[in-house]
Amino acid sequence: MVSSKNQNRIFGLDLMRATAILLVLAGHCAWIFPHGNNLFTALLALAGFLGVEIFFVLSGFLIGRIIYRQFTENDFNLRAVFYFLKRRWYRTFPNYFLILVVNIAIAFALSVSTDGLWRYFFFLQNFAAPMLPFFTESWSLSVEEFAYVILPFALLLFFLLLRPKDKSRQFLAVILLLIFLFFITKIFYHAQHQITTIDQWNLAVKSVVIYRLDSIFIGVLAAWLSIRFNDYWRKTKFLWAFLGLSMIGFYTFGVGFFGLFIDQYPFFWNVVYLPLASVSIALFLPVLSGWQSSGTAVAKGVTFVSLISYSIYLLHYGVVLQLMKHYVATETLSVMAAAVFTAIYLSVTVLLSWLLYRYYEKPMMDKRDVI
Repeated sequence: MVSSKNQNRIFGLDLMRATAILLVLAGHCAWIFPHGNNLFTALLALAGFLGVEIFFVLSGFLIGRIIYRQFTENDFNLRAVFYFLKRRWYRTFPNYFLILVVNIAIAFALSVSTDGLWRYFFFLQNFAAPMLPFFTESWSLSVEEFAYVILPFALLLFFLLLRPKDKSRQFLAVILLLIFLFFITKIFYHAQHQITTIDQWNLAVKSVVIYRLDSIFIGVLAAWLSIRFNDYWRKTKFLWAFLGLSMIGFYTFGVGFFGLFIDQYPFFWNVVYLPLASVSIALFLPVLSGWQSSGTAVAKGVTFVSLISYSIYLLHYGVVLQLMKHYVATETLSVMAAAVFTAIYLSVTVLLSWLLYRYYEKPMMDKRDVI
């Protein structure tokens, strides 16, 4: 079991993070079972999509609360920016670069193409163009890393230019401006490109940094609302959760019911669909951020999965599943055999992720406060 001081953890946010990684795992299980245009495959794909979107909004919410305190309660200068980035990078860089090297070794061993490899060391593999065909799950990490850099430097720039008396309002203005700017990128994309399939959309819009940063900044906006309007945030939490659930129901089932398919309504998909998903997820934050603790055995499992979720994300697909699929052609397996393969895959992933977290990720994070 992971040894950790969990007294200050918020169970609702752990539940959110654990749910996100389980949905991502479910999404990639589609690679195990034979492909087909059926409901099961569609649900797995949707699960993977929702998992990553939850990570984006949750990440924005968490860093938003951190940097809001730094921005409003202290002198916000270049030193404060680098302090924020140092803590973020100790959280994300060690695991990322270790698993990047592991993926490179696997690629060479399996003769997989590694064109544009240098881009991965600077998170440029999908900055303004479709993801390169290597270590594909890293696309979301590029989005997060650029958000971590853009947010504090944007706040610093506006602070130095305006020297505001009300820092909280300036924080809000910067966040709204960032959301607007990266929402506009999708409009520019739509005006210049024609997309007629979901596969094209997945590669050219959903997984490209400059079209996705607003998802994280929507989470930051939710953080600002949770701090400035805390009483209202708490009192109306179930109303917002119901609205969020309704929105998820709409873009999950309503799209098909109303015939909002990408070949006929490309503007909806290119411009509206992704921000709609981010907002719907953010609407669950009032409920989940107030769910402080739960003493059940299930809760301990949720916290465990949450703690190792980053390691799971990095290991589960490009390392574990790719190697297992290299030696076992699951497309030829029966449903029962594929289920057994899936159980083994998930077990190996959790075990390796716990080891990575326990002996590498957590020790590296602990250095944030001593270096």
